[in-house]
Amino acid sequence: MYGPWVKRHEGRRAVNGSALSARDSVRVVPLQPADHARWLELWAEYQRFYVVVLPAAATLATWQRILDGRVRGLCARDPADRILGIVHFLFHEDTWSTQHACYLEDLYVDPAARGMGCGRLLIEAVAAASKAAGAMSPYWLTHETNAVARRLYDRVGKNLGFIQYAFTAPGEIGHAAR
Repeated sequence: MYGPWVKRHEGRRAVNGSALSARDSVRVVPLQPADHARWLELWAEYQRFYVVVLPAAATLATWQRILDGRVRGLCARDPADRILGIVHFLFHEDTWSTQHACYLEDLYVDPAARGMGCGRLLIEAVAAASKAAGAMSPYWLTHETNAVARRLYDRVGKNLGFIQYAFTAPGEIGHAAR
């Protein structure tokens, strides 16, 4: 169901700015219950980045779904075991295939850790999990203004040209942006 996809990467710098040696690495592992406090910090930063405030009940439900495996959660850790980034993904049925689809729903890397390859490693770990589950390659959305992330996404994926819409009933303001 949910294996230990450990990836290692020789980074260019540590979070504090010091250089990492060749034997130092970033590893990607599943989120654990003990990671809750740091996950909350990164989850809140992710929401601030997208200028949304999710209800506390949604945050609690997301963490519970990660713990029970309905949503998968991975984290990138530095050599000191600090969490540098998080990713959430899930599998779902697909009407265009007999395989499950893999939706990479949330990806966030601490700004101090950007440029170390954490985002790429997290995406690659989701791709490995998808392959191990017999699912199709992951797909994801990002906001058109997220230029930094889009540079990475253009290197590891392909923009398929679809535009996302969300139904808004009369009188509704609309859905939160991702």
